[in-house]
Amino acid sequence: MSAPELGATAFALRDASRPLLVLGPSLGTSVTALWHDVVPLLDDDLDVVGWDLPGHGTSPAVAPGSLDDLTVADLSSAVRALVDAVQAERGDPGAPCWYAGVSVGGAVGQQLLLDAPGRVRGAVLCCTAARFGDPGPWLERGALVAAAGTPTQVSTSAGRWFAPGFLERAPDVGTRLLASLQHADRFGYAAVCGALSRFDVRDRLGEIDAPVVAVAGADDPATTPDDVAQVAGGVRRGRLVVIHGAAHLAPAEWPGRVATLVRELVSEGEAR
Repeated sequence: MSAPELGATAFALRDASRPLLVLGPSLGTSVTALWHDVVPLLDDDLDVVGWDLPGHGTSPAVAPGSLDDLTVADLSSAVRALVDAVQAERGDPGAPCWYAGVSVGGAVGQQLLLDAPGRVRGAVLCCTAARFGDPGPWLERGALVAAAGTPTQVSTSAGRWFAPGFLERAPDVGTRLLASLQHADRFGYAAVCGALSRFDVRDRLGEIDAPVVAVAGADDPATTPDDVAQVAGGVRRGRLVVIHGAAHLAPAEWPGRVATLVRELVSEGEAR
């Protein structure tokens, strides 16, 4: 299939004098809702652009059945096209970028590093995996959402996304993210469930040579620290960071910690 149409948000876009950071979302979130509190900690000296999953955030709605065969590789191709356009706008056509993504956004990061190794200088991959479990539950969830909508996922997602006590401490953050889930297009959400059901790069991680910081939430039931450790240990230059008091949406729960990890990775790479 052709690459899906993805919406994009230019959080900070100046010129090629600054490194370009590309941000990716998690299933059910918009990139703006997820990275809202991280971007202000980075955009003083980085150009920052985010992309949205099909039917999520700024991306257009999805026609029923149009993305039934969607793969993470298709999403990766669409993100590469977005990076091409942004780098051309910045006056730096063909230049590589830095990348940070969460869950399926982290899967897209892995795919980018595999399919276009010269295009990504390094990546912070949060709460992600090289394989997201058995296909059956993903296909069942996708079928339910396609039939009944994303509000069916609000309660269970709240339990997966946030560590115990977080919603009480930061209700505004939880409201922002759960609202983005409720507003996501049901067919786009279902298509991404299908893509996750088909994703498995466990036997290819050793091909990834760019530096990777793999970030796990200690309380994440969806992509456990062991899942994230498999990514960190499988790539050639991986480092595992486990954030205690975080579940599946580490950039929303611990924006300062995640921003520091991104800034350190970029600073080390740019100094070489």
